[in-house]
Amino acid sequence: MMQRHPPVAAESGHLPDKLFYKIGEVSKLTGIAAYILRYWETEFDVLQPKKSRSGQRLYRKKDVETLLQIKQLLYRDGFTIAGANAKFRSPPEKKNGSQTRNQRKEEILQSLWIIREGLEKIASILR
Repeated sequence: MMQRHPPVAAESGHLPDKLFYKIGEVSKLTGIAAYILRYWETEFDVLQPKKSRSGQRLYRKKDVETLLQIKQLLYRDGFTIAGANAKFRSPPEKKNGSQTRNQRKEEILQSLWIIREGLEKIASILR
């Protein structure tokens, strides 16, 4: 029988607004034990958190979202690690052939806004 995991804050879209999260924070946010997070890094190429000078893992928001997708595939959907890995390796499904120019433009604008917000935070710290 599959183990039930209680819902966690990150699954409902409530991630703290930060540039990086430490492994302990990610563990609490996702409900996944730190040792499992470290193991998944060895199994999933899409998981490659940065490391600080002291070797502390630093996860980005995208990494946390990826972890939640992996958790869903493994625990809720019943995938094996190999099956979940294959899901990430396969190209994303595209509607009507390819991505439209407007969709790509929107993605670029969204990325630029995220960068701008990060730069504004840095500027406010430096003031």
